[in-house]
Amino acid sequence: MKNIFKTIGGLRQLLASVDLDQISKLSQKVDLSKMVGLVSQMSEEDLSKMMGMLKGGSKPKVIPPINGDFYELGKSLPNHEREIQLRVREFMEREIKPIANDYWNRGEFPMQIIPKMAELDIAGLTYQGYGCPGHSALLEGFIAMEMARIDTSISTFFGVQSGLAMGSIYLCGSEAQKLEWLPKMQKLEKIGAFGLTEPEVGSGVAGGLTTTCKREGDVWILNGQKKWIGNATFSDMTIIWARDLEDQQVKGFIVRKGNPGFLAEKLEDKMALRTVQNALITLTNCEVPETDRLQEANSFKDTAKVLRMTRAGVAWQAVGCARGAYELALAYTNERKQFGRPIASFQLVQDLLVTMLGDLTAMQTMVFRLSEMQDADILKDEHASLAKVFCTLRMRSIVDHSRELFGGNGILLRHDIARFVADAEAVYSYEGTKEINSLIVGRAITGHSAFV
Repeated sequence: MKNIFKTIGGLRQLLASVDLDQISKLSQKVDLSKMVGLVSQMSEEDLSKMMGMLKGGSKPKVIPPINGDFYELGKSLPNHEREIQLRVREFMEREIKPIANDYWNRGEFPMQIIPKMAELDIAGLTYQGYGCPGHSALLEGFIAMEMARIDTSISTFFGVQSGLAMGSIYLCGSEAQKLEWLPKMQKLEKIGAFGLTEPEVGSGVAGGLTTTCKREGDVWILNGQKKWIGNATFSDMTIIWARDLEDQQVKGFIVRKGNPGFLAEKLEDKMALRTVQNALITLTNCEVPETDRLQEANSFKDTAKVLRMTRAGVAWQAVGCARGAYELALAYTNERKQFGRPIASFQLVQDLLVTMLGDLTAMQTMVFRLSEMQDADILKDEHASLAKVFCTLRMRSIVDHSRELFGGNGILLRHDIARFVADAEAVYSYEGTKEINSLIVGRAITGHSAFV
């Protein structure tokens, strides 16, 4: 009698835990009388385990939040800087993400975002004085990452403004030049560009600039061309680096918008960073007053000081681009179903995601330390170059794997990942190619220069 009650009670519990419609379908394939017999022979312990399995299987899956900062490095920032980082993240999610693909596809820049970005008060973030906030290089890196995580084009625009253009004046300008330009550029009331690369001279700029300058009294005459100059189609001024015909040293100039002899033509048909307005600049007997020559820029060593500072930012951009791609892929694998299951539940997909996360985390810890060294004023060229090499290589791998997880959908712009794949190619190349940066590191570790 006791076994009968146990069987009935157990069966009741079993039936209560499953869908009766499914039981009806099951009865067409399985002899339920045999099932009852099997249940009657089960111990209370086995029956309890079965009940637990059935109940556990009916629970909805709890999907963890998407977070590419697996080691929570962002939480290492002081509270006031962490708040700025999260404010930038919210701005990028709210203002940039909804329009990123449209402007990228059209090859246009959303000028309306500039005043909104100014409200963040983050331009010239690490500079002291001149209306600049004076925060850490570590926070500056996180901001570059947050921007590139959503749109690498916007991160590039900001890097040119806050890093290359403002940085040239901050590091190489006179006090009068700093007072004239930096406060307005910090508020994004004036936009800057940076002209170093030339049509025939990219990696060889240290000793091979073809753009020349010649002093005639209180005026300098500039001739030559610059290529790939971001922001230059609408900037209020462009920093131009040129070789002095008298002493063959590189000098820097602030060339104002509308200056006679200065022509900026938009480069069309780009496959990457399409939102960035890159220009081909032609200088034809362009007259620049001595007062607009960067007074502390007397050789390429001074130019290199600016590049050292901004190269760290490019490594952070690579982290942001990779993180954005990884997070898009992770979200997609939980949404996309094949064979009746989310593809995130497949072993090969999880293995690929973990490989991507491992690379991303290694990149993040590297640039984290890089910025710490920058804040401690011990950063050297080779430190920034190693981060640029490693992070852009791993970025390429991560965006490639991310697109792979999207399958055919990965080539459609509306899924975002195609934009990340294309933009990664530009980040990989600018601010020093892999080969040039590798030679900088190689010289530092071997003591031998392999530059030709």
